[in-house]
Amino acid sequence: MDPVLAAATELWWIIPVAAGAGAAGVAALHRWQRVNGKRLGYDAAKLELHDAQRDARSAAVAARLARAETSRVVADRAASRADAAAVASARRALREAQLASKAALAQVKAARVRVSAERAGMGAGGLPLDRLHARHDAVLTRWMRYETDPAAALAFPKMSDARDPHTAVFLAALEQARDRRPSRESARVTASDFSAYRRAVDELERAFDAAERSARGENVQPDLPGALRDAARTVMERSTEALNRTADALGQWNARRRDR
Repeated sequence: MDPVLAAATELWWIIPVAAGAGAAGVAALHRWQRVNGKRLGYDAAKLELHDAQRDARSAAVAARLARAETSRVVADRAASRADAAAVASARRALREAQLASKAALAQVKAARVRVSAERAGMGAGGLPLDRLHARHDAVLTRWMRYETDPAAALAFPKMSDARDPHTAVFLAALEQARDRRPSRESARVTASDFSAYRRAVDELERAFDAAERSARGENVQPDLPGALRDAARTVMERSTEALNRTADALGQWNARRRDR
């Protein structure tokens, strides 16, 4: 008998067993993804709470150090080893450190509330990532109205002007949210990935609201993370450079027409 045929005859049972194992593995993977998807917001909230608690501890230590430094400078001032400016500087640093510590504690409280909310929401319909995608898409839909509706574009031109600071911040937030958005086909989204994306969507919503209010004539002073402010500056610079290149090209074209 042909050796290949003989081996196939002896090992025929492997095929259905392997197929069954493969089907069971796929089913287990789908179940794990559903369970993991339901917990994703909760796990991310716990991670954020851990990070907030770590930051709060660091801020508390910095405040204690600033208090000790202020006491030292005050003592040096009493002994004529420091001047009034040094005392004022130390006290200013102490106030800033104390405010930073209070802000960090507020972040811990907010993170605890989010953990509780995510725990309660694990039984709700839909997956956390799908709900976050929906929030992201809602902002995009609102923004596209200003890009596609001529009446809205004429009424609120600042919404399409990247040189406007509020619009630049929004466009920078738009890029960050796009870069952090996990696809629905992703095999695995970690709690850290989800947390970064949720933070980007939060900032996107705030930035769009500020840009929209500013475009409608309100006086808006958004409180922005440093990274987003730097990204907005880059957006403004790119927009200005593009407009300058367009103006230069138009000037050269007009000059060529005059020379004809």
